[in-house]
Amino acid sequence: MNTPMVNALFQLIHSRSPEDRTALEEKLFFDNAYPSTPEAINLALHSSSFNFLNQEPDLYTLDDGEPIA
Repeated sequence: MNTPMVNALFQLIHSRSPEDRTALEEKLFFDNAYPSTPEAINLALHSSSFNFLNQEPDLYTLDDGEPIA
């Protein structure tokens, strides 16, 4: 292990603003093996995966049932 380089990186990271450190942590530690929520929503909206729901009857309206209190 290159201890001097690790120490230099540590000092550099801790000299940055909290916002910079947060952005760096997201880049380093975020598991991007899975799509993000916006990416999944975009995929569902622009694919035909849920088109079968267009054939389903509308069972409920805003006027049905009792309001949730």
